[in-house]
Amino acid sequence: MIKSALTLMLAATTAALAQVPDNLVVEGVPAHTPELRAEVGRYLEFRAATFNGWHPVRREALISTRFADTPQLHLVKGPGGARRQLTFLSEPVAGGSFQPKTGDCIVFSQDSGGGEFYQLYRMDVADGRITRLTDGKSRNTGAVWSKSGRWLAYSSTRRNGKDSDLYVIDPHDPKTDRLALEVQGGGWSVLDWSPDDSTLLVGEYLSINESHLWTVNVATGGKTPLAPSRGETVAWGEAKFSADGKSIFATTDHGSEFQRLVQIDLATQRETVLTQDIPWDVESFDLSHDGNFLAFVTNEDGVSRLHLRSLLRHIALPDPTLPLGVISGVKFHENSQDLGFSLSSAQSPSDIYSYNLKTKELERWTESETGGLDPRSFAEPELVKIKSFDGLPISAFLYRPDPRKFPGKRPVLINIHGGPESQSRPIFQARNNYYVNELGIAMLVPNVRGSAGYGKTFLTLDNGFKREDSVKDIGAFIEWLPGQPALDAGRVSAIGGSYGGYMVLASMIHFNDRLRCGVDIVGISNFLTFLHNTQDYRRDLRRVEYGDEREPAMAKHLEAISPTTRSTEIKKPLFVVQGKNDPRVPVTEAEQMVKAIRDQGGKVWYLMAKDEGHGFGKKKNADFQFLSQVLFFRENLLQDPVN
Repeated sequence: MIKSALTLMLAATTAALAQVPDNLVVEGVPAHTPELRAEVGRYLEFRAATFNGWHPVRREALISTRFADTPQLHLVKGPGGARRQLTFLSEPVAGGSFQPKTGDCIVFSQDSGGGEFYQLYRMDVADGRITRLTDGKSRNTGAVWSKSGRWLAYSSTRRNGKDSDLYVIDPHDPKTDRLALEVQGGGWSVLDWSPDDSTLLVGEYLSINESHLWTVNVATGGKTPLAPSRGETVAWGEAKFSADGKSIFATTDHGSEFQRLVQIDLATQRETVLTQDIPWDVESFDLSHDGNFLAFVTNEDGVSRLHLRSLLRHIALPDPTLPLGVISGVKFHENSQDLGFSLSSAQSPSDIYSYNLKTKELERWTESETGGLDPRSFAEPELVKIKSFDGLPISAFLYRPDPRKFPGKRPVLINIHGGPESQSRPIFQARNNYYVNELGIAMLVPNVRGSAGYGKTFLTLDNGFKREDSVKDIGAFIEWLPGQPALDAGRVSAIGGSYGGYMVLASMIHFNDRLRCGVDIVGISNFLTFLHNTQDYRRDLRRVEYGDEREPAMAKHLEAISPTTRSTEIKKPLFVVQGKNDPRVPVTEAEQMVKAIRDQGGKVWYLMAKDEGHGFGKKKNADFQFLSQVLFFRENLLQDPVN
């Protein structure tokens, strides 16, 4: 009897360990039972599709989606058509594009183990052969085809690992690769080519509030500033040459709180505002290849709106009627009639759509799977607006469980975005729908000061010495909860990634008595060690946001507000998730936070993936992480409040 019981126990232990992928380091996390996997299973099988672009000759779409463990390139030959997989690689493929004229090859980028040192590859469509174009070591990003389709321009840290120099290559002949412009700084990128392939339109990013545009002579490397700010700090977003090459279209906050769409005459530098009447950011746009039409997307309180204009007649065209959600990747086909894009909403994963300007027909090209679940059962978000400690208006999206299934006060999970210059938006919540639909947790997704989408002044309100004001915004939402009859202010937790991970740690310090637990995913635990250890190409860009630690007063401030400095004030359970190859927030940030909690006898779970970077991109890893989070919240959040 004893031997039999011992055998069963050993078998159960072996089975539990077998569930853990070899690449994961798991500390303090309970075993995942078969029952847990069965309960959560369908919520792990969501898929999404991203629009990469059109075939230049045929009406076919190049998309990214996952059918195994990682996203790969697929071809869809028509609305609702089958997805034909083109790449079959072990690592995720980070988008791609057809050669513009014949479509005989596709250039795509890919990193290894989540390290973000992307390499460029050419895949020949005829036989699927893949050729690496870059050096295999440096970080290579932002590949843009010339209009003729012969040349490709991109940025690379190849020279010194820090500066993003610009290179030009004929992808059919890798030996043509050459340095086009040597720069200083990690924020340089190619935005567009002139119609005659002679000039590059280049962006120099210093911070989300400051950037510059340049034109670069491809033959000589000479660069010329475009639309100088004349003393005003200005941010530029997307920019493209007009079809005739005589002007550029760009988004900028010049003279405005928001990013507006402007047209700049290259001969006179005269700037004409095209969206004067829209008090929101224009976040993306595209021009038809014949130069006749303009499509642009605005971000209005987090919701995307697609707008169309005739450049020939200088009039606005009727806006397409689309589901409420978030639009990305707008691109015209070579036929100048079909506009493709991705759209994600609370009740639909990201999928591919097209709109024909001539027929006014909206077509859905993909319908991504939702694990057999009815997407109409997923909660639509409610926009919540409150005032923070200093009277500043802030907002959040609130996802409420069905009160018929979950009556009474519901526990709350505050899900904090990263960036910090990012924005929580009403996109598909994927696995998070399990919290709302099956655990009855209300999910509050805030946009604190420093978030994008609410004007350039709002963006700066957490910079430097004002960093903890954004943490106080989380406190304002916590204080708002007791007045909500359907929400349980005694059962509140926080989760966040990257900068959101720092916000979780800081919130657990400042609001230790109000939070039951927290999940820190690839979060900053000490600003000084973070700035010292983040990759060289990022360091100066991050100093603009967080503060320059080389200045004694700032160093003292950053040390004082760092979670590791005040770790003894974290008294509630913590779950730390990290990728070993993270180039942004190094693994040492997680390790020192875990050690600090353990040294004081605190409770901390730790999950680290050896083959991931800034977040988990491989399905088996992401599944294990989510199942572990479910166990964590069941154990630490869902119990009734302690009286």
